Formats: sequence, C-alpha cells, structure tokens
Amino acid sequence: MKTVLEPFRIKAIEPFRITTAEERRTLLEQAHHNLFLLRAEDVMIDLLTDSGTGAMSAQQWAAIMTGDESYAGCRSFYELEAVVRELTGYRHVFPVHQGRAAERILFGCLVQKGQAVPNNAHFDTTRANVEYLGAAAVDFVAPQARDLAQPNLWKGDLDVLRLEAWLLRQPKGSVPIGLLTITNNRVGGQPVSMANLRAVSALYRRHGIPFFLDAARFAENAWWIHRLDPDWQDVPLPAVARAMFDLADGCMISAKKDGLVNIGGLLCCNDAHIAQKVRDLLILTEGFPTYGGLAGRDLAALAQGLREVLDPDYLHYREASAHYLASHLQALGVPVVQPNGLHAVYVDARAMLPHLPPEQLPGQALACALYLQGGIRTVEIGTLMFGHPDPATGREVLADHDLVRLCLPRRVYTQSHIDWVVEAFAELVQQRTRIPGLRIVEAAPILRAFTAKLAPVAVPAPVAG
Repeated sequence: MKTVLEPFRIKAIEPFRITTAEERRTLLEQAHHNLFLLRAEDVMIDLLTDSGTGAMSAQQWAAIMTGDESYAGCRSFYELEAVVRELTGYRHVFPVHQGRAAERILFGCLVQKGQAVPNNAHFDTTRANVEYLGAAAVDFVAPQARDLAQPNLWKGDLDVLRLEAWLLRQPKGSVPIGLLTITNNRVGGQPVSMANLRAVSALYRRHGIPFFLDAARFAENAWWIHRLDPDWQDVPLPAVARAMFDLADGCMISAKKDGLVNIGGLLCCNDAHIAQKVRDLLILTEGFPTYGGLAGRDLAALAQGLREVLDPDYLHYREASAHYLASHLQALGVPVVQPNGLHAVYVDARAMLPHLPPEQLPGQALACALYLQGGIRTVEIGTLMFGHPDPATGREVLADHDLVRLCLPRRVYTQSHIDWVVEAFAELVQQRTRIPGLRIVEAAPILRAFTAKLAPVAVPAPVAG
C-alpha cells in the first residue's frame, strides 16, 4: 500500500506559523544564511535533526508524573538502570544530560594528547571532543560507501583491513580506545552489519584496545540487521540489540535519538577501573551518578522510551516514512544517497547543483534554498560541517561529499507534511541552476557549522551560445 500508516494516534498538537517566501528571505538574511541561527518559530517543517525533537508517548508522559526527584539514589535511576542492563548487559550505567557529555567524559578519562581514536566515521561532536584533547580522530569508511548512488548493503561498516594495517603501524599505547558508530550518520545513516561488528570487536580485542559503541541509533541498526541479514530475520529485536552490545566493552548513547526523549544520554561499561574514572569526572561535571545532570522525571521517561523503541511496528513505520520520502525525491530526479537510511534521507548536493564548486558550499546552498521555498529546515553534512582551513596554506580543506540531511523526528510529522517537502523539491528542481553558492564570512575554530555566518556568491550569467 502507498499510504504510510503511523502506528499511533495524535493526542496533542503543536501549531506552527505559516510564513511567506518574502518573510523567509528576510529571516534567512538575518540568520546570515545559517539555518542553526533561525528561530524555531520561523520554521514550518523542521528536519534539522532527529536529536531530542521526537514526540513522547502517553506512557512516557505518565512516567514523568511519577519521577522521583531525590538528589541521590532516586527510584527513577534504579528503574532506568534495570532497563539498560537488560538491554545492553553492561554492569556500570551512568546517565548524562546528552551524548556529547558521554563523549567528553569517556574521552576525558581515556584519551591523551598525541593519541589517535579510530572509528568507522566520527560525527561532528565526537570528532571535536577527540580533537579538543589534542588527539586524532581517524575514520575507516567502508569501500562500498564511496559511491553514493549505488544501493550497496552495509555502507556503515568499518574498513577492517585498513584499520588492521593502521593499527600495526601505531606505537604501543597510542590508541586508547576504539569506536564504532551505529548507524553511521556521516555516510548517510547507513547500518553496520553484525559480521562487521564481530570483526571490529575481534580486531580491537587482539590489540588490547577497549571497544565502545557510539550507539545513539542502536534500535535502527538492530532493525536493519533483522531486516537484511538472513541469520537474524527470525530473532526478536531485543536479542539482536543485545548481541550488538555484547560485542563491545561499553557504549555512549545520545538518548535523544533512540531513547525517544527530548533530553538525556547514557555512558555504560563493564570495566570497573574505567567506571571509577567516569564516576569521578561525572560527579565533578554532571552531577551525582544516580541522576547525571537529569531530573528524575527525565530518567523515568527514558526508561519507558527504551522499552518502546524496539517495537517492530514502530520501526517498520520509521522505515516506511524514510522510503516514502526517498522514493518520491528520486522520482523527481533528486540524487538521494542509496540505500536510504532510517532516521534521515540524504541528498547529494554536489550532484544536484553541479554549477556550484565545492568551495561554494553546495550543501548549505541547497539547504537555504529549501528553506526559502517551503519553510523547511534541514542540515548540511559537508564542507561547512567537516571542512577546515589548511594550517599551512589557509586554503579550505573540502569534505569528501556535500550532503543535505533531511532528518525525520520520531512520531512528529505525517505523510502530508512529507508531501509538502516533496513539493518544495519539485519546485527547486526546476530552478536549480539559479541557486547561488555561499561563502564563509565568520566562523569559530571548532564546530563552526553551528554558528558560522555566510553570504551568497553571485551566480554567473550563462555564456551566450
């Protein structure tokens, strides 16, 4: 059937303001062509991120009303701890206020200047937290991920052969931790296979390197394994998730994704020595270990969200929603990263706007054009986010790709909202050659995409034939 059937009923609504094209032009100029700097009230369809933007269930709101707000040893923590231990199997469970807090604490305990941290692909805050400590964040993207248009399976995998060769060249003690991000946000939200998880785990363990999952979207990765791997198609989703976690020594989770909450995160591990270091730093910077910077009601909502997120009907709806958007964009001739992920659909902006050189930020240019056309906010995953000036020459180091990510907040938008997005792209396809590039006017040295100021670059007039 063609209709996406959301497996829930809407019980409360949040109105948004319908803006005009002229209003949006003024608002975008005031925001210096950086969609992060827009006020949310000036956005009609907000696909900027799926982090903390979902709608909670009636059961989660009920859990909020019964949260225990005791400073130390609150009941809500022990309920969450039991849920997380059943889900992951890890002995030590630390709540934090969001994923980057888990990154900062874990890396602060284990990573030192001059070391290197491997991963399939570090996303922005993960990379920034490694580099802030003076270490190198090294990516090992799988070869099948290089061609954006090919529907190769398991594009999120880590290139094990390259990682093994690299590890053999590293001085002893220079790699304090090994990571694997599931799903792989940097390469289009692509999943990591169970075979790759096993191979990465075995490799890190042969080298005596603690192995941690960056598992913000663990449920979506488990869904793809369940759907695509014949060995796991008859296995219940909680068992698939547990098998993934069993292969690692711990995990960092931004619970604002697959925790189905608006705030919260987790840092879990088995090693008692690491746990003690984490506990000490957490008390210093986040709060007592049984609340970790969260209210008791947030802990209660998270526990319930983790119970709900592995529901097959919910995850089937997530897949259907993403496929609906991706297939309709493809029908328009919009170059979409294949296969589509679950939490987002990614558009290849370089392919869609070939008249713009990468130096003119085609991803950000397309994102701005989409806002002007339909009041839709998305995010660039490309040179603005991951590029940087070369220290020696000052010239811009370009990202491998310039993508626009259309994130799908969980349980928020209906099929008609997505149809509006498709219609906006239909208009942009007709005028794509008139979309101007952008240049950076002002940027911070770290995580510049959040606060950078940009200005349009004039589109050259076509040469007369």
